Amino acid sequence: MKYFFDYAKIFVQGGRGGNGCVSFRREKFVPKGGPDGGDGGNGGNVILLVDKNLNTLRDFHYRIHYKARRGQNGKGKNMHGKNGEDTVIKVPAGTLVYDAKKNLLLGDLTNDGESLVVAKGGRGGRGNASFATPTNQTPKICEEGKDGEARWIKLELKLISDVGLVGFPNVGKSTLLARLSNAKPKIADYPFTTLQPNLGIMEVHNKKIVIADVPGIIENAHLGKGLGLEFLRHIERTKILVILLDITDKDVYNNYNTIIKEMMEYNPDILKKPMIVVINKIDKLKERRDFNMKVKTILISALKGTNIEKLKEEIYNTLREGKNG
Repeated sequence: MKYFFDYAKIFVQGGRGGNGCVSFRREKFVPKGGPDGGDGGNGGNVILLVDKNLNTLRDFHYRIHYKARRGQNGKGKNMHGKNGEDTVIKVPAGTLVYDAKKNLLLGDLTNDGESLVVAKGGRGGRGNASFATPTNQTPKICEEGKDGEARWIKLELKLISDVGLVGFPNVGKSTLLARLSNAKPKIADYPFTTLQPNLGIMEVHNKKIVIADVPGIIENAHLGKGLGLEFLRHIERTKILVILLDITDKDVYNNYNTIIKEMMEYNPDILKKPMIVVINKIDKLKERRDFNMKVKTILISALKGTNIEKLKEEIYNTLREGKNG
């Protein structure tokens, strides 16, 4: 079974600084050479870097320790040691970074190429050339390099997408995502098919729109039941929501109210997002059925493709209105 990883805890440590050098000039015809010990190089930093091609923290469950290179020691002839090489760790867009001990937010990495230093390298030690004074022209001391910063950090992923597909298990979200975009999610006729968010790209009027099909919601999901918070966390950053309902369910409107209630209990701000209510599986109705929906809806069949183009236009227009509003 393939699982989605959106939490991780890792240990990061900056490189130690190089030691300073004690050295004196030894030149022909210069009987009393002065100090020429160079400084040590600074240790490397540990840096997080956003990579738009990633959408999971899976790699951090196989490796949890990351350390940057130490700086080189200083040398004679005032030669400074080389700085240590940085360790760059790639993370998905939407990664929140916390100091694990203090539970302090260090950064919110949302844009491709954005970076954050999470462990600074230690400073290189000074060589004896730095300690020369008019009263001490031949210092025989130097400094050791300092240790790099070391700490545990927590990573939490909240996917960033234009559209979030919201609905109970088995209402057809994966089928709809496949119909709307280039995604090829696993599709089967049983609850909780989607155990991880699936992303797809929909193109409308030469505009690329990112759609996320996130795990199905159930009643009391805000309390962590079912996939619970695994679902709700990932709709916080979507620009608009598509609430998908199943027309074959006995009480479509009650299901709609349950979804709204779960989002409100988890984070009321989610309800401020523009929403499109879509009723799926109209191909399974053998006769006309009346249901009392008090909100505007679009009837579709994700399986047959009925009214999919209409839904695409509605998504496009809603996103455009949101940007202009």
